[in-house]
Amino acid sequence: MSRLRGPIGRCRRVTTATSPTLVGELALHHLDAAYNLGRWLLGNEHDAADAVHDAFVRATRAADTYAGGSARAWWLAIVRNCCLARLQSRKREMRHVSLDGTTGDDDGPARSALERLLPHSEADDVEELLDQAQRRARIARALDALPPEFREALILREIEAFSYREIADVLQIPIGTVMSRLARARALLHKTLGGNAASEVTHGL
Repeated sequence: MSRLRGPIGRCRRVTTATSPTLVGELALHHLDAAYNLGRWLLGNEHDAADAVHDAFVRATRAADTYAGGSARAWWLAIVRNCCLARLQSRKREMRHVSLDGTTGDDDGPARSALERLLPHSEADDVEELLDQAQRRARIARALDALPPEFREALILREIEAFSYREIADVLQIPIGTVMSRLARARALLHKTLGGNAASEVTHGL
């Protein structure tokens, strides 16, 4: 197995090194899913890696709270809570920062993650490549513009292939609410992107 580098590699090495326990095995088995969720919620790889590490520490301490059911959903719920805590901390920090500047990134934090998920054309035609790049950027902006509660439900369903029951366990909401959020997320994407692009997002991520 090749040596992993970067934030996700660091997560994997820390988890492996510090946990011979069942919690560690669970976290390691679903590490990619945890990292993907963190990246989509927090918008960058380093914060996602830190959140997953925080979640591992919390899960190890709270192992006795697992009451059965989907262990993957239990683990992802802890990851989500750590991400939300970091988002709250980020909001508090931003209260002390001037809000009149711009980041210079018109594509939003989701773009780099989305570009890894969408297929890249092998066509040599420059105009076609430009058109596809613009389309990817537009989809990324649309996803990033979704309310967080819609975006996280969509990511869990379409990227991680969670069942409605598992999503409900992760988000700690009724299954009916899960279905409602997914329907509203898809409707918003359809309104923003049109039929073809929205279908590509919700069925091809």
